[in-house]
Amino acid sequence: MKTLEFESSLDSRKKLMTVLFWTNRKAARTEGCAPFLLKKIATEENTYVPEDPKLLKLTDPIIDDIIKTMDENKPVEFEMQMGTEYITANIEGNQFSVNTEHSEEIEEEIIEKLDTELNKKYPSLCESFKPRVTVNK
Repeated sequence: MKTLEFESSLDSRKKLMTVLFWTNRKAARTEGCAPFLLKKIATEENTYVPEDPKLLKLTDPIIDDIIKTMDENKPVEFEMQMGTEYITANIEGNQFSVNTEHSEEIEEEIIEKLDTELNKKYPSLCESFKPRVTVNK
């Protein structure tokens, strides 16, 4: 498990999307174009899992719960899968931790990239990523 302490002026929504995007992007280096699956999201009050066989997507109520939890500096836990790689991550206040099942190299790459991106005023995000993890309206 790798952990990053960061100082960021980003709002919680931008932190959330930055963390998810770069976790996905770095896992894709070894897992190719396998789907990025959100398997579980846990806040202090709720746990979200996909309704089989559906994918877990970020709906407005889920995002609102995550943002509220992040704004209160309480932990939000994520379980994600991309190909054969299973990733767990946690964000609490200005600390992010990530653990991968198979490749510590991916952990290191995620931490290194987030160390840069979370300190930017405008972090780099691919515009096509958000529609893949959120509900399209």
